[in-house]
Amino acid sequence: MTNVIVELSKYLILTLMVIYTFYCFYLVMRQNDDDRAVSLLKQILLIFLMDTVAFMVLYLKARDFRILIFYAGMMVFFAAIQVVYRLLYPNASMLLINNMCMLLSIGFIMLCRLDIDSAYKQLMIAMGGSVVSLIIPVLIKKMRFLRRLTWLYAGLGIVLLGAVLVLAQTSYGAKLSLMGIQPSEVIKITFVFFMAALLSRSASFVKVVQATLIAALHVAILVFSRDLGSALIFFVTYIVMIYVATKKIRYIGLGLLGGAGASVVAYKLFGHVRQRVSAWRDPLAVYENEGYQIVQSLFAIGTGGWFGMGLYQGSPEKIPVVKNDFIFSAICEELGGIFGICLLLVCMSFFMMIVNISLKIKNPFYKLIALGLGTEYAVQVFLTIGGVTKFIPLTGVTLPLVSYGGTSLMSTLIVLAIIQGLYILREEEDEEIERLRREAARHARERRPGV
Repeated sequence: MTNVIVELSKYLILTLMVIYTFYCFYLVMRQNDDDRAVSLLKQILLIFLMDTVAFMVLYLKARDFRILIFYAGMMVFFAAIQVVYRLLYPNASMLLINNMCMLLSIGFIMLCRLDIDSAYKQLMIAMGGSVVSLIIPVLIKKMRFLRRLTWLYAGLGIVLLGAVLVLAQTSYGAKLSLMGIQPSEVIKITFVFFMAALLSRSASFVKVVQATLIAALHVAILVFSRDLGSALIFFVTYIVMIYVATKKIRYIGLGLLGGAGASVVAYKLFGHVRQRVSAWRDPLAVYENEGYQIVQSLFAIGTGGWFGMGLYQGSPEKIPVVKNDFIFSAICEELGGIFGICLLLVCMSFFMMIVNISLKIKNPFYKLIALGLGTEYAVQVFLTIGGVTKFIPLTGVTLPLVSYGGTSLMSTLIVLAIIQGLYILREEEDEEIERLRREAARHARERRPGV
């Protein structure tokens, strides 16, 4: 009977995910407030139903009472986020909140499937990060001096990355963390603030050169630390922000040319880079060594097919570091390729929302921050999914909000809180403009003869 329930549940979970994905894009395009409110509530219901079905299956297969306790705690956490944001920030983007809850849900489901202890740690970190995140929209509104800290952001990033290069131990071929914390995740935020603070005042050639030198220093330290994924994220973010600030397409060409040259140099200098390229080109030829991860990932994705094997029906634990870098492969194996595509589309709608917020912000500093953080998010998703599907060489970055990793989760929650703060600020500005427009119209009517 349990196997029948598992088999039916995968189709139900997939159906709920497809409907949720449809509403993501529907809400991005829909402007009617009443219709949006109903659709947002439907999204919340879909998240609740998907979690309930998934955790029922997890419990039936594992018979571990900790799964039910986790499910109850997770539901309380999601309910608290929905209620608190509505009370504290009436102008907040609830679609942003819903997408965050959905991605966290998918991560929690797979972590409970893979390692219940890691799932509990991830939930505790998510709770702590959410508490911190509640303060950030207020800080965005009140701390107007943030744009004046240009060189503090640059100095902080270089010092912390340098400390990792000098002091950190090598793990999986790269120097990533100090005392269990991965500073590059936090420096992604300070880097965007540096670029925005520098370029929002002036996009002159001198400012571009200054931004280029600091960005090159960040990327160089990351390359020498062999943190290639983060180096790529910084590099692409730099190019996008330079182009948006200057509107000169030649900077994209020069940036790509420089990046291509640096890639060739890195390939020649570092054996670690050559191993990853070799594993990408023909993983079966080096199956016993560096190709093992990608081969197991491709086997998992292929085994899952379009509809998946069902929870606890696959073997994702055979993929090394599956809960960190390869969780997308585990999702595709047990929940299906269609579910994986929907997950990618939800991430795309996330990015579309952030770009939309950026386009509507008038303040150039805040506009560049929103765009820079959105670019980092999109590039990280691309690198993760592209790596595990052999579209690009592996870079060793996590899937935001889904993969296991405390620093990654905390920094992503902070990024989303910053975006939320910018959205709220924009909404309040729009309300103030509308209020002034109505007052001007009222005064005009009062001055009109005969009124």
